[in-house]
Parts: sequence; C-alpha cells; structure tokens
Amino acid sequence: MKRQCPICGKRTDSQINGDFPFCSERCRWLDLGNWATESYIISEPAFDESTFENLERDMAGADEETEK
Repeated sequence: MKRQCPICGKRTDSQINGDFPFCSERCRWLDLGNWATESYIISEPAFDESTFENLERDMAGADEETEK
C-alpha cells in the first residue's frame, strides 16, 4: 500500500517501509510527540456518552437477575 507520510508528506510504501504509514522513524516519533503534547485534538466526541449510561443500566439489571 502506498501512502503519503502524515507528518512530512513523503511517499511511503507498506511493503518496503517498516515505519509505515510514516516514512521514517523520525516522523513516527514526531507523531508520538504530537499525541503526547496533546497537539492533536478530536473535534467532536468519539462516542455518545449515553451509550455508557445505557450499558451501566443494563449491567446493573443483569447483576440483579443473577442474584435471584
């Protein structure tokens, strides 16, 4: 698979480059640094908060039925 490095834009190939999707170890480390310093921001929630509320409610109901 051929793609552009998300850091520098250089072409890279998954069959040749062990650092894929990055073109080099340097770009891989720069990307990790961006995550570590919170330079990347997720603009909207990755999940709906109500999903966890429903899951907790369902789990509590399952626990009550197990105790009977």
